[in-house]
Amino acid sequence: MFPSYPYNQTPYHWESYLSSTPYQENFEFSPDFDERQLGQLLPQIGGLLPGFQPPFGPPGQGQAGGPPTSPPPSFVPTQTQQIGTFAVDPGSIRGCLFRFTYLWLRGFEQFWFFPIFVGRNSVAGWRWTGFRWVYSGISLRQIQSFSCF
Repeated sequence: MFPSYPYNQTPYHWESYLSSTPYQENFEFSPDFDERQLGQLLPQIGGLLPGFQPPFGPPGQGQAGGPPTSPPPSFVPTQTQQIGTFAVDPGSIRGCLFRFTYLWLRGFEQFWFFPIFVGRNSVAGWRWTGFRWVYSGISLRQIQSFSCF
């Protein structure tokens, strides 16, 4: 019921534990792994994991997650009606990743979009304002229909 050690002593010899340090002295940081190698490993890992797509391209080629370098096409595609759908399926819009995509939202808003990420409930990417690309995210429930090129 009461501790077997006197109240003025520390149990389990904590003094030796508290006085020791878990870190090496005179340690110089020199990792063998260069973080730039991670970009080279992602495509290799992707071959092992089905459905894996790295968010960025290999180093030296720029990031694939950045905005497009050109404006979207100058035409507005014809809308394909998806009557009765509650939300766009993430698997259907995943095929539009890194492609010019025209979105029709509920509430009559429509614009060019360049998706770079598709989640369970949303899509993220670059939205064309008419003058420049702006990063934004959109709920899949708000998308009425889409068409990618």
